[in-house]
Amino acid sequence: MPNPIKDIKKEVDKLRDEINFHNYRYYVLDSPVVSDAEYDKLMRGLIELEAKYPELITTESPTQRVGAKPSEAFGTVKHTMAMLSIENSFSIEETKKFDASVRKELGINHEIEYVVEPKIDGLAVELIYENGVFTTGSTRGDGYTGEDITQNLKTIRSIPMRLLTSPSASHSPLRAPFRLEVRGEVFLSIKAFKKINKELEERGEVLFANARNAAAGSLRQLDSKITALRPLDIFCYGIGTVKGVQFTTHFETLNALKAFGLKINPLVKICNGIDEAIDYHSQMEEKRDGLPYGVDGIVIKVNNLELQERLGVRTRYPKWVLAYKFKAREGTTRIKDIIADVGRTGALTPVAVMEPVEIGDITGSVTITRATLHNQDEIDRKDVRIGDTVVVARAGDVIPEVVMVIKEKRTGKEKTYTIPHECPSCHSKIERIGKIHYCTGGLSCPAQIKETIKHFVSKRAMDIEGLGDKHIEQFVDDGLIMDVADLYYIKKSDLLKLERWAEKSADNLIDAIEKSKTPTLPRLIYGLGIRQVGEHMAHVLAEEFGTLEAIMEADKDRLLSVRDIGPETAESIYDFFQEPHNRKVIEKLKKAGVVVSQMKMRVPSGRGKLSGKTFLFTGALESFSRDKAKELVEKHGGKVAAGISKGVDYVVVGTEPGSKYDEAKKKGLKIITEEEFKKIVD
Repeated sequence: MPNPIKDIKKEVDKLRDEINFHNYRYYVLDSPVVSDAEYDKLMRGLIELEAKYPELITTESPTQRVGAKPSEAFGTVKHTMAMLSIENSFSIEETKKFDASVRKELGINHEIEYVVEPKIDGLAVELIYENGVFTTGSTRGDGYTGEDITQNLKTIRSIPMRLLTSPSASHSPLRAPFRLEVRGEVFLSIKAFKKINKELEERGEVLFANARNAAAGSLRQLDSKITALRPLDIFCYGIGTVKGVQFTTHFETLNALKAFGLKINPLVKICNGIDEAIDYHSQMEEKRDGLPYGVDGIVIKVNNLELQERLGVRTRYPKWVLAYKFKAREGTTRIKDIIADVGRTGALTPVAVMEPVEIGDITGSVTITRATLHNQDEIDRKDVRIGDTVVVARAGDVIPEVVMVIKEKRTGKEKTYTIPHECPSCHSKIERIGKIHYCTGGLSCPAQIKETIKHFVSKRAMDIEGLGDKHIEQFVDDGLIMDVADLYYIKKSDLLKLERWAEKSADNLIDAIEKSKTPTLPRLIYGLGIRQVGEHMAHVLAEEFGTLEAIMEADKDRLLSVRDIGPETAESIYDFFQEPHNRKVIEKLKKAGVVVSQMKMRVPSGRGKLSGKTFLFTGALESFSRDKAKELVEKHGGKVAAGISKGVDYVVVGTEPGSKYDEAKKKGLKIITEEEFKKIVD
């Protein structure tokens, strides 16, 4: 007998496939093959059938892009592969230096093949597809954990709810993976941005400063129906974890994403060598204001994925990618004063205090009142004086800096500036190391204490909600706290004695401090503010050592045996934990009840045949990827180092080895071939 529901389901599936195809043609390829009226007819037909048979509604249906109940707050999503930052370049010299560093690290003399594309000024997100269906979407967040904005991302028409091919589609030349993590940049076109601001202006509401802010604000609406009213778009630029498909180059990956129905930038291009990439940068800078979306530079990536893997990462930047920024937007203003800002590490940075100036582009502007002068050498080189009329730029369209002095406008009343001999915060002696001046007051310097505490309580560290910069300055100025550990000894009665503190606000802060007592180990390490240790390095240390105590007791050679840790970082970590005051603060934290929780750290078993042995790989391996070789070593209880040290037992040399090979020979380390390594791991 005929099955009505089964027939209806076939009709529903057919409609969904047709609508998904037309969405792809319209929103991704910008090449529709049906009229708006025909498309609307298909959509209405699907809506009517789903209303009549609600049991056939699925999460990936085109009708489910909008309509979820407003959220009270965003949940969190942990990235299985970190979404790291990209190192910036602002000149041809810096870009060529990046290329030289890549080739030196790989031991390659010939030109490197790069993939280049415009750097979109938007918000980075991750899309997760499981069995071809879009299941989860999140912001980049701190690089390791982002906010769950799945419902909002579903409103973006250029994001397919289901990939065009499925993992089981044997007829397709390219099957979608069983799991695909896609990285992309969500943005608003300039036309859409201007339209939104015009509507806000008509309603008498506050305008967005620029297109990026508008995109970010739209994407973080708790009500997805509001997000749906904003015509957001996306360009996908890479992947995270993938299961079920393998790629050999980045360009191949992008083409696969396009085949799956995802939108990539049509201006992406392969360049043979860094000179071609620099030419591409010049072309894009000329076209910049003619593009329909905001860009602030280009992104240059090593195309070969095996070479990317060999290069790895440094602290928080992958070594195989560079953002080559466009020339900064500029404005003219007058310097009213120059002051020295004392940073968290004690470094003094001269800052120009200026008359307000607006700097922007066709999408919006920002009012600038302060700009960095970098260091004393830069002040002397540019001959910057108090009272000068200067050209100010937003480097990379973000960071304000003084570019040049307009000397023709000098009146003779301008004053020269020299960084003071005493710290402006604690009056301790200033010493110069290289180009940078440092306060010698250390943790007794109020300016450093304030910055250290601000870093410690920040969202990506201990995440103490409601404790703002002004509160910290008040606590330090009133003598309530003198280091980060003192936060955990604050009582409600202490707060009520201070200005602007009432019962409720005091209770809220005490609760927030109490909740922060169980951080993950990476957050605590990052929060301590060790020089050279960013979020990525904090994770590396946590995974390697498992406990804070183990890191504190590690000597320099042990630290050098850890992946991604070089000599400067090892020395910085070692020196930090040798400082008695730092150990005292950590002990105070423990006594206050701060304990590491929710740890999922890799702790070597120590029972394998490679237990106690450390390997270092240089050059390309024929039988393994670098990750596979590392996995084999760790499986048998061994460790893999990132740099040469006396703690390395074996240096495994592949084809075209890098500078590590020469260094290993000089140090007399044991060097073995790939075949010898294969025999060791069987």
